[in-house]
Amino acid sequence: MRILGIDPGLQVTGYGIIDDKGFKLVEAGVIRTRANTPVQERIAKIFDEITGIVDEHKPSVLVLEKIYSHYKHPTTAILMGHARAMACLVCGKSGIKLVNYPSTRIKKAVTGNGHASKYQVQRMVQSLLKLKTAPEPVDVSDALAMAISYCYIEKGINFSP
Repeated sequence: MRILGIDPGLQVTGYGIIDDKGFKLVEAGVIRTRANTPVQERIAKIFDEITGIVDEHKPSVLVLEKIYSHYKHPTTAILMGHARAMACLVCGKSGIKLVNYPSTRIKKAVTGNGHASKYQVQRMVQSLLKLKTAPEPVDVSDALAMAISYCYIEKGINFSP
């Protein structure tokens, strides 16, 4: 089964696909948009890119982090919501299962610590997927962590580094 994790952002959306057979990396990367581009063009690009990834790799499930908004920074959640909505729309149009986990659950599944740092998540993803280097930028490692967490939480697959 292929699992697609997406770390949505209006400027940088990270994605990572893993195959639970052999627990290996299939593909990972980022979708970038420019801040000076109209928002409708930015979200169209995100939608088109995610659609292309889904069409090419045929994941069975897409994993997102539950949206969290800090009261001091509500605009961040709204902007992230645009990109997140595009991932949800692709799932709806493609018939892919959509799963949402809180960030603490993802971190706990991957590192054993629900309050792990981005660096700790990045290093554990590198170790679990047996990568020579840590996935960069952190948007990619976060997306891969989401996909990995699905294996632990939903499928009961336990891979040690």
